[in-house]
Formats: sequence, structure tokens, C-alpha cells
Amino acid sequence: MTVVRRADERDFEAVTRLLAELGRPQVGPEEESAAREVYERHIERGDTASLVVVSDDGEIVGFCSLEFRDRLNRTTEQAWIPDLIVTEPARSTGAGRALLQAAFAVARERGCYELTLESGWAREVAHRFYEIAGMTRDGYFFTFPLA
Repeated sequence: MTVVRRADERDFEAVTRLLAELGRPQVGPEEESAAREVYERHIERGDTASLVVVSDDGEIVGFCSLEFRDRLNRTTEQAWIPDLIVTEPARSTGAGRALLQAAFAVARERGCYELTLESGWAREVAHRFYEIAGMTRDGYFFTFPLA
């Protein structure tokens, strides 16, 4: 049975390893201290509730960055998932479903009007997973590099 819990400071190495698997930059020794500070600020903020999923053997096998943001046309917050990853060996074991359902529950408890999630174009298997979970494809997002 998998357990989903709030991410905490002890999870830094596992979370950065999972984010690298997702395609985010690898955290090397020269960036580790600054990256750890960013991570710790993130999990301590009042507008986040990031989650990890822990396997039966105690290994962190998934991460969900969950944030809450105001939208100008709404009186309640929108829940937003910029990153969700389950390590390859733990996929199709229920870990992703447990993580996503926990995110839905946290967003409902907080009174959010919806939860939105970002996912890269190439992650077609993940897209099917989100649709099976009841999510819909509602748009595109665009980026412009500033640095």
C-alpha cells in the first residue's frame, strides 16, 4: 500500500531526482545549496501543499508540486500542479492515482474552484492517465525564455 504525505525538508534528494527524471535540470554539487534553499522555501510557503508518495519499502516514488493561486475573476483559489512525476518502476502500481487523488482532496479541502495541471507535449501516456482521472484538455501554455 502506498502512502501519500506532504513533502518535507528530508525529501529534497528524492524530489530533485524525480524532477530530473521528469526532464528538469539535474541538481549538481555546485547548485545543491541554493536549490535546497528554494525547495525549503517552497514547502514552507502557505500557498503550497506539495506531496510525495512513499512505497511499501519506504522509498519516495512520486512527487506532486501543488500550489494555490488567485485568479482575478474568481473569489476562491485555483489549485495548480506544475510538476507531477512517478518514477518509471512505480508506474501502473496505483502510486500516481493515489498522488493525484490526494492533490484533488487537498484542493477541495482548501476550497479551490478547480485544479489545473501542466504537462509536456511528449508525455502522452501521462495525458491518458489524467483523462482517465476525469481531467480535460482545456488549452495550451506558451513559454518565452527570459534568461
